[in-house]
Amino acid sequence: MQAQEVYSLEKCKQMALENNAKSKNSRLAIEAAEQTKKEAFTKYFPSVSATGLGFTASKPLMSMDMDMSAMMQPMMDVLSPVIGWSMQSGAPVDPAALDALQNGGPQKIEMLKKGVIAGAMAMQPLFAGGQIVNGNRLAKAGLEVSRLQQQLSDDEVLLKTEQYYWQLVSLREKLKTIAEAETLLARIRHDVSMAVEAGLTVKNDLLRVELEQNKLKSNRLKADNGLALLKMSMAQHIGASPNAFDVAPLSPDTLPAPEEYFVSHSDALPQLATYQLLEKSVNVAELQVKMKIGETLPAVAVGAAYNYMNFDGGKPTEMKNDFGMLLATVSIPISDWWGGSHAIKKKRLEVQQAVNTRQETSELLLTQMQYLRNTVTEAYQQTLLAQESITVAEENVRHNEDHYKAGVSVLSDLLDAQSLLQQTRDQYTEAATGYFMKVSEYKKATGR
Repeated sequence: MQAQEVYSLEKCKQMALENNAKSKNSRLAIEAAEQTKKEAFTKYFPSVSATGLGFTASKPLMSMDMDMSAMMQPMMDVLSPVIGWSMQSGAPVDPAALDALQNGGPQKIEMLKKGVIAGAMAMQPLFAGGQIVNGNRLAKAGLEVSRLQQQLSDDEVLLKTEQYYWQLVSLREKLKTIAEAETLLARIRHDVSMAVEAGLTVKNDLLRVELEQNKLKSNRLKADNGLALLKMSMAQHIGASPNAFDVAPLSPDTLPAPEEYFVSHSDALPQLATYQLLEKSVNVAELQVKMKIGETLPAVAVGAAYNYMNFDGGKPTEMKNDFGMLLATVSIPISDWWGGSHAIKKKRLEVQQAVNTRQETSELLLTQMQYLRNTVTEAYQQTLLAQESITVAEENVRHNEDHYKAGVSVLSDLLDAQSLLQQTRDQYTEAATGYFMKVSEYKKATGR
């Protein structure tokens, strides 16, 4: 058989926190919240953007016809005497050029058929109504909420682990009780068999013992199947192989008095992750009020930009230029003031709702603590009663076994005593494991 390691409760809880999917997801949620916080911090720095545009059109965006001869004719009327005097003086004047200038036809000028535009701009917010500051505070609160939710998630995982553990212990103890009952019935069967052979009793007594033995076999089969399924669930929960571990048996020495677990409920309340989440909900609601107020305040930003443009490169109509500029913007949400005032009032009402919820839930948490404290005390008393019942049942079995051997009682009395002993042992197992489950619930309710 494969060797099995005996896991303690603390070992199971440690493995559950490391391997359980719920705990892993809660840790991932914290990492996501940390990234959100870092993202919010970047809002303090300038926002930088760059744009680029290149185009080519099927025809020029600008086209015009210019008649230079008509434009030059008035000038030529004035300049003709000067030009004539210059030609007489031997100046190098081309008559053909003058004629073309005066008598040339209209000229067509086309521009902006292709071009490139590029630019970069950086804007630094100076004032945004507190939205950046409060946005960072909200992101920080979101991170703290994720950590508290992880604590709640881990508490649920640990509680489920303890429940699995004590259920396994309970089944193990019931199998142990069945084994003890089987040993007792085997001894009774041997005595009855000897009595039947000696003719001191009828064979029907032997058959009754065998029926009791078959009943125990059926109970063992059910317990074995239940144990196998429970170990599979436990293994999946803590990330282990079902055949690689077992749990330690229950010992009477492992039943400490309930007073060892009791704490001051008023001191425990602020330590609860649930209560701290309620505090955070109030804090978040107050920050949302400030964010809503910030949306109605002016926003001021300064920045710088650089631009470059080039149109019709390589042509006579080519235009290119580059330039920088400084920017300052002021945005005033005037139309938002009317609706914003109602939105702010709504957010303030939500703050009061969060305060009321915190108060009510705090009272319910204190009530739950007291209720679970009472159940722990009750479960412990049930365990003590079960221990006393075992002592009485064991004495009853010895008494009936001695009377049966002496021939002063019938077999049915002995079998009834044996069945009662098994029941009392099972009751003690259920009471003891139930006590530890109640302790786990109480410790969870008090933040431990």
